[in-house]
Amino acid sequence: MDYSLTILGSGYTAKFLLPLAAPRYAQVFATSRDPDRHLSHLQPDQRIRFDLTRPETWQAIPPSTDILWCFPAVPIELVQRFADVASLRTRRLVVLGSTSAYDDRASTEYPPVWVDETADIDIVKPRVQGEEFLRTSYGAIVLRVAGIYGPGRNPVEWIRSGRVARSRKYVNLIHVEDLAATCLAALRQGAEHGIYNVSDGTPRTWEEICEAAERWWGVRSTAPPEPTQTGKRVSNKRMCELLNVDGTGLRHRDLFEVLEQLQKSSLNEAGPSR
Repeated sequence: MDYSLTILGSGYTAKFLLPLAAPRYAQVFATSRDPDRHLSHLQPDQRIRFDLTRPETWQAIPPSTDILWCFPAVPIELVQRFADVASLRTRRLVVLGSTSAYDDRASTEYPPVWVDETADIDIVKPRVQGEEFLRTSYGAIVLRVAGIYGPGRNPVEWIRSGRVARSRKYVNLIHVEDLAATCLAALRQGAEHGIYNVSDGTPRTWEEICEAAERWWGVRSTAPPEPTQTGKRVSNKRMCELLNVDGTGLRHRDLFEVLEQLQKSSLNEAGPSR
């Protein structure tokens, strides 16, 4: 309880992380470009105005605090300058990346091979360059996060709106509550310079998910306009080991069970029709 935590870029994930972090830290701060507007649910002394593109806001970060970096680490020039000004080498630093860092453009195998933390990454991508800079030069722990879903982020609605289409492409997902727990585990137990894939460990095809959405909730899906890539199957073995060391575990392993809960919640929130 002697340490504080600062969440750089407090958005969807932070809302679920904050209640978990409060008992573990003496104080938890959250940043936003417009904190009074976007962080009104927090006490004023927890809100910090921070914008990576505005160096005059960098000094607002407390001098001795763990840091959870929640937005893409770009552009690299500003990431490098901020890391030096904020003395990130002296802090416990966890950076949220993406499983899109893994280079699968040339993959033709189906089902695709399993991807672990040793797989090749696409260093051409700007955010991957930023993440790797923070990891190799500042000891950051990088969490390569699959697609985040949960309350307010329902894959069934993605299908309904046409955001995703029926295809044989594999998708990897993680419930936001499990992501929040993994963030805390990484801050407490993660290995410096380490990489952890964050996924529920059960890749599904959009075809499977779309079929379930139509069968159970009558949600029709569209076909992709052209052949899609095979996608990835992301291994979460290291993440599960990290959670176990931290005294917890993966809570939401069954996507379809969670989707059923999310659909029921949506109906309850809508209330009776008039």
